[in-house]
Amino acid sequence: MLAHGTTTLGFAFQGGVIAAADTRSSCSGLVACPASPKVLPIHSHLVGTTSGTLADCVLWKHILARVLRLYQFRHRRRLSRGGAAKLLSHMLHPFKGTELYVAATLCGWDGVMRVIYVCSDGLRLHGDLFSVGSESPYAYSILDSSVYWGMSVQEATEVAREAMYRATYRDAYSGNNVDLYHDKGWSRRERENLKEEYYREKERERERVAERNAEKKAILKSDDGEII
Repeated sequence: MLAHGTTTLGFAFQGGVIAAADTRSSCSGLVACPASPKVLPIHSHLVGTTSGTLADCVLWKHILARVLRLYQFRHRRRLSRGGAAKLLSHMLHPFKGTELYVAATLCGWDGVMRVIYVCSDGLRLHGDLFSVGSESPYAYSILDSSVYWGMSVQEATEVAREAMYRATYRDAYSGNNVDLYHDKGWSRRERENLKEEYYREKERERERVAERNAEKKAILKSDDGEII
């Protein structure tokens, strides 16, 4: 039996759209691959974060990319992000109830900055923020409290990294690296190993402990400078 585990997120803000995911693939409780791409570019203005069976996700990404390319050749324009999500939903719906497991968040720019969630039973949801995967509740705890429309690209990037770190820290089936994309002519940040964020967090924690200890010593000092 396959053990699915992943953490992906996508959200919109005034500076575009952020898409991020971890890179760990698991099978039967084991780490099958530590460097699997889960944010899949579909074309120059559209990417999808994927959760589920990796082979199914990659296959349907290629099918969708091919159909969208044919549409562009025939009509001399790109199909909108909403149209691409509707097309994927209709293609997946006949497989409802089977062992196909695909959950994708389509993120792109076509005049409206929103993200669309599509899963293998044909469900299609429009929104400004989605996190999908086994540890998405931990990611939502950061995203819901930190994401707002007027944030800068730098702030959005930091929030996405923090959400991915908090989620993967709690999940044995998510982790290793984080891939992060920013919309408006997609740009990809260099893949970052999440253990580096873990070390930075430990260093920040040591600094906070040292500050608290210094404050306690200052409070406990008597008027003549002796410690009580």
